[in-house]
Amino acid sequence: MGSVHLIRHGQASWGSDDYDQLSAVGKDQAIALGTSWEASGWAPTAAVAGSMKRHAQTAIATIDACGQGDGYDVDDGWDEFDHIAIARAHDPASMTADPREFQRLLNVALDGWMAGEGEHGETYATFVDRVMTSFGKVVADAGPGRTFAVFTSGGPIAMICSHLLTGDDSVFQRLNDMVINTSVTTVINGSTGPRLLAFNESGHLPRDMVTFR
Repeated sequence: MGSVHLIRHGQASWGSDDYDQLSAVGKDQAIALGTSWEASGWAPTAAVAGSMKRHAQTAIATIDACGQGDGYDVDDGWDEFDHIAIARAHDPASMTADPREFQRLLNVALDGWMAGEGEHGETYATFVDRVMTSFGKVVADAGPGRTFAVFTSGGPIAMICSHLLTGDDSVFQRLNDMVINTSVTTVINGSTGPRLLAFNESGHLPRDMVTFR
């Protein structure tokens, strides 16, 4: 039996000129994850990351702290949807809101994006297709005894979990609200196909380092 470990990136730089950078807390979160792997003697057989800077920075910090592994591949199918553009299209002032208010505004904006309203670049259907395609590639490679670490974002993780739990995207938004930075979601892959084993594990983080944005 193989396994796929979906890892959300560390905390990004909310409120800065470049959101797509790990904050100091985000880097510490990634180091904490890698240190927990090192302490348990575990390392992935292979790793892949989305193409965003926060994905790469999380992968590098985690793998370096783990002290094992041969780097990672890049697959932009694991990239996050453009949540900033979607939120701004709904409310141009959304990025000046505090994180909780931003999340509320984003969820309203996501309803419209999912319904095909407005122009946001990538369509919702395209997002779903590329995420599930990339997941299918990893599952195909996660054969018996192989473990894959995937460094990605909350949106792809929530989409995959929704499909594994319900067969569709019906709980995507609820799950998307809950994904903790550097949390690990584990999917086992056996004779019956991929199944969700654990969602949003964050035991490697001290309480004061648990963040959602």
